[in-house]
Amino acid sequence: MPTPTTARTHLVTGAGSGIGAELARRLHDRGDRLVLLARSAGRAEDLAAAYAGASVLVADLADPAALDALELPDRLDSVVHAAGVVELGAVGELSTQAWLETVAVNLVAPAVLTRLALPALRAARGTIVLVNSGAGLVANPQWSAYAASKHGLRGFADALRAEEAGAGLRVTSVFPGRTATPMQEEVHRQEGKEYDAAAWIRPSTVVDLVLHVLDLPEDAVVPEVVVKPR
Repeated sequence: MPTPTTARTHLVTGAGSGIGAELARRLHDRGDRLVLLARSAGRAEDLAAAYAGASVLVADLADPAALDALELPDRLDSVVHAAGVVELGAVGELSTQAWLETVAVNLVAPAVLTRLALPALRAARGTIVLVNSGAGLVANPQWSAYAASKHGLRGFADALRAEEAGAGLRVTSVFPGRTATPMQEEVHRQEGKEYDAAAWIRPSTVVDLVLHVLDLPEDAVVPEVVVKPR
């Protein structure tokens, strides 16, 4: 897929690490404009230093109501929801707080942020990419909160796609299997397993798919794409 000749504007969450960081770097390197979300002022400084010229907004996705105070651009070519949290545990053991934070960050915050960005996305006939998970397709033991949030995210994407098709918006859910990110390292810690990054998908591979979706010609949409470790 050729690199677009005109710079575009992308809002990316989760740009501090993993898939979000790799995507932000690739978009920045090719000259696109970035709007990034940081959970704290300190993190905002880090992102501003890493991506010269990017607009960095401060908002904690664990508190979706705070997103209402954000001032977004008038035009966005895409919103990519790459942020996420995970806490493993049996249904009989997970705390109320674990459920609330997981659903807030992984489901409610993307829904609220998308609502706020819709006018800017409609102006650009833009694309919304939701970085989901294999857990958004199949729920395994110990993964109830995370899987429930990701199943909900898939349902949100399906409804949004149907609602906004007439406005020219494209909505894509990306379902990566285990990917070599700091989150995956944390998952292995929670599972009590040794972590080997080489065993899993590289973040750059997932970002290749996201960029393919963002750069599609106007005549097509990819509703869903699944990628698994080989």
